[in-house]
Amino acid sequence: MSINVNPYLQFRDTARAAMEFYVDVFGGEATFSTFGDFGMAQDPAEAEKIMHSQLVIDGTAWLMAADSPASMPLPEASSVAVALFGGPEDEAVMRQQWAKLTDGGRITEDLVMAPWGDHFGMTFDRFGTYWMVNIAGTPQE
Repeated sequence: MSINVNPYLQFRDTARAAMEFYVDVFGGEATFSTFGDFGMAQDPAEAEKIMHSQLVIDGTAWLMAADSPASMPLPEASSVAVALFGGPEDEAVMRQQWAKLTDGGRITEDLVMAPWGDHFGMTFDRFGTYWMVNIAGTPQE
């Protein structure tokens, strides 16, 4: 048996746009199911909202998201961040991902050398998701 812990992001009306953005950032293909697909829309105006979306990243990580119906509360802010970690061999790709995540977002810490020897930065993307990005430094021998 294997257990996975993966981010599940909640949006009010932008889950589809956010997940399409994350496809551009990370690659892969997102799947979408609406409340209407499963007859779960209590309000017909919300039938096209996303009940569940999933993006598999490199076959090893899943990013999931949904729209919260108007009848359900949606926290305005959270202390949760999505962490994106990679090694020195991933630096070029991760810098491209960082550039996309920060485009239209708000950087809270620039992606710079951290005291522990890695490049580290924090940002809110254009959809309000908080990201921590860490690119491991070259190991010392």
